[in-house]
Amino acid sequence: MDSEDRIEKAVDIYISAEAVRDMKHKDKKDFDATITEAPKHRDNSTGIKGTDGVKTRSSTAAVVCLLLVCVLLLTAVIVLCVHIHTKTTNYTQERQQLLINMTNLTEERDQLLIQNKNLTNERKLLIFQTDNLMNESNRWKSEKKELQVYFANGWKYFESSLYYFSSDTKNWNDSRISCKKKKADLIILNNKEEQNFVKNITGNSEFWIGLTYMEDGTWKWVDGSNMTTGLWESSQPNSPEKEKCALNHSPGCADFPCNDPFKWICEKSFF
Repeated sequence: MDSEDRIEKAVDIYISAEAVRDMKHKDKKDFDATITEAPKHRDNSTGIKGTDGVKTRSSTAAVVCLLLVCVLLLTAVIVLCVHIHTKTTNYTQERQQLLINMTNLTEERDQLLIQNKNLTNERKLLIFQTDNLMNESNRWKSEKKELQVYFANGWKYFESSLYYFSSDTKNWNDSRISCKKKKADLIILNNKEEQNFVKNITGNSEFWIGLTYMEDGTWKWVDGSNMTTGLWESSQPNSPEKEKCALNHSPGCADFPCNDPFKWICEKSFF
């Protein structure tokens, strides 16, 4: 080929190469644009979504996650409520049990206070009784010494009274004076037991007793009390107008003239 032809061929080849290159470049842009814009349109034949489908799937996933979180939160709240209710119930039961225990303890305390008060009163009573016993013991010791003195001087003891039986004789008035000097008085026979006590000591002997006939026609003891029946001998008193004083005469009492000399019995209360 000549040089001119070669130049034209070279130009044509260059132009053809530029065209192919431009077409490829254009095709690539169109393809990229197609790929970029394809998700925006739905392919009815395949059912595949584009960007809307991706967004929908993302929204669905978020909703599902939110629902799961809500379910978890609700479950946690329910569990917490059940736990709190159980604890509250237990606390209520424990509180009621504590109240019952407190009531029982209060009752026991009150009972102990009552028992303590009773024991205190019993202790005071025992102390009082002990003091009395000590006083009685001390008094008895003192009285025992005193009795020993009386016994040494011829006195006899019977039912809380001391009795002195004289060995000499005097009339009724002088006999009473002798008893007064001993801080006593002529004996008063109150009952059969006392009369029997005197008889066991005097036997058949006669002793003046503290009984006289009064102008009003009654027999009275030296303390002013009236003579009771049952102490006289049978047929006694037989002449009270002349025999106005009484003797302890076996087996009972008898009236005698007050100026006759007889032994006498003095009596004094020991307690």
